[in-house]
Amino acid sequence: MSAIAGILHTNDEPVSQDNIDAIMESLLQFPANDIQIWKKQNIFLGCHAQWITPESVGELLPFYDYERQLAITADAIIDNRSELFNLLQVDREDRKKMTDSQLMLLAYDKWGEESPKYLIGDFAFVLWDEKKQKLFGARDHAGYRTLYYHFNQNKFSFCTTIEPLLSLPYIPKNLNEEWLAEYLAISGNIDTVDAITTPYEKIYQIPPAHSFSIYLDQLKLTRYCSLYPDKKIKLNSNEEYVEAFQEVFQKAVKARLRTHHNVGSQLSGGLDSGAVVGFAAKEMRKENKQLHTFSYIPPRDFIDFTPNHLLADERPFIKSTVHQVGGISDHYLDFEGENSYSEIDTFLEINEMPYKFFENSFWLKGMFEVAEEKGVGILLNGDRGNYTISWGSAFNYFSILMKKLKWVKLYQELNKYSRKIGGSRLRNLPHIACIGYPVLNRFSNNIPWKLPRIINHKFSERTDVFNKLKKSGLGETGWFTTNDIYKERKRLFEDFFPWNTGNSFTCKLSLRHSLWKRDPTNDLRVIRFCLSIPDDQYVQQGLDRALIRRATKDILPDKVRLNQRIHGVQGADWVHRMKPYWGSFVSEVDALTKDDRMLAFLDRDILNTALEKVKKGPRVEYATDTDYKILMRSIIISRFVKNFN
Repeated sequence: MSAIAGILHTNDEPVSQDNIDAIMESLLQFPANDIQIWKKQNIFLGCHAQWITPESVGELLPFYDYERQLAITADAIIDNRSELFNLLQVDREDRKKMTDSQLMLLAYDKWGEESPKYLIGDFAFVLWDEKKQKLFGARDHAGYRTLYYHFNQNKFSFCTTIEPLLSLPYIPKNLNEEWLAEYLAISGNIDTVDAITTPYEKIYQIPPAHSFSIYLDQLKLTRYCSLYPDKKIKLNSNEEYVEAFQEVFQKAVKARLRTHHNVGSQLSGGLDSGAVVGFAAKEMRKENKQLHTFSYIPPRDFIDFTPNHLLADERPFIKSTVHQVGGISDHYLDFEGENSYSEIDTFLEINEMPYKFFENSFWLKGMFEVAEEKGVGILLNGDRGNYTISWGSAFNYFSILMKKLKWVKLYQELNKYSRKIGGSRLRNLPHIACIGYPVLNRFSNNIPWKLPRIINHKFSERTDVFNKLKKSGLGETGWFTTNDIYKERKRLFEDFFPWNTGNSFTCKLSLRHSLWKRDPTNDLRVIRFCLSIPDDQYVQQGLDRALIRRATKDILPDKVRLNQRIHGVQGADWVHRMKPYWGSFVSEVDALTKDDRMLAFLDRDILNTALEKVKKGPRVEYATDTDYKILMRSIIISRFVKNFN
């Protein structure tokens, strides 16, 4: 793992040593095992290296291959090394010591600009082809590693983070109002629909699943991979599907255990993180290694106000998983005294841009801090599991059966589902009908939950932001306009903008703590497998998320594996934690409603209405209240914008 940087002058002008020093010195805020640069006339590459894998220890980056006349700097862990070794015909005696960056260099030497499509892992790399006088680079399919750039006046500059680019004298720090308009207009958790732009004018990012090249003053961006498989998988039995899944998922988990440090994992009481932990511990037992787990719990004085089917403190389920799996050192973290409001400035500094996931911000950062103390180099998670390994909404599947007029199968599945969940099978038919035929929603009392639009009306008109969002398929809720979750899932894996938000943050957080957050549920092989199997593998015999439930038999306890009644909810305590700061919070909101500069971007009336509510004091049960949420988001935006002149 590394922070990488570089400058190319396309007019052959030498790169200034002052500019090299500026960009590399700005990276000194992050810990490093080694810091190196490579320079040749009009090109400079830099690397602020953190050694995570055994092969990376002592690695020389940037690396120059004299035979091939290729130089590379990389922030990468490659997970399909064995496959690449065979394809590239690497001598067996060279394989164990070969670094990931050298492997990527060989891939480029063989396949050229097609090389990224052969790579599986988390990566951002930039390579200088001296023979062709071409700069080439790429970012992984999900954007787990960041790569920002500026290209103007014959200068192409790039870096893992934004701040080093702003240290260069020819890059101004100006607010990108087009980006801000999208951010404010989208009420969902997506930042923008444009995966190239950033909040800073003239600073861009390579989108996930894209490569770039610069040749003869021309920048070319290319999408190099599609996540959807070319063909469907058809097996002979349910058991064969389970075995095939277990094989591909175990391979994905095993690949992410490659470190000379300790291995940790985030663990909730659910299926996704539980499956990751179960498969990881199984692999680690072979080497007598212990897995550290880190679980968030509410503070001791928090009283759970959530409905009976939700659970804020998931320890009963977490401890059941820990006991069943074994080989685990479990850590339960309540981060007493920490809260979303007092962490805003720290988070803006880390993220380099506004963020919407404030409810769990402090404990995401806190887990990295504790994991670093435990000597963890790899922190596993199952963040994308809902769309891959644990896909399978019962009601949405039932709506498909209804639309296909498969009444017998619908009756059988509804009957089995009702026995497991409880209640009459017929009571769910109206809801299923509304999912299958959305037009029926206009006759129901169901009002979709959405946050109010906080963008100033004149600002939205000036930027024409809503027309842009409409063209991208986003509706008023700030998410895809389709009511069909199967189409939503397809869009999620076809488009790349939804991936940027959380992954960019964890990349920057990982640099601060010298550990890498890795998600086997989002492995390319796992994604393609899960997208290629029939829908009935995900809902059957009265079970939703049926594939992962069957695949974790004898791995997870039935209390967790077969649980369909209680769901964990994280972040329900954010208002409770802010009680000591409520006066400061209200005062800052009040000042914001009088700030003319910010009111050019934000809707004064929306803010004033919400302000009246929070003046009445903190209501813990309002943790999901839209007014509470938009005020927190507005404060975060305000503090960020004030960093610009």
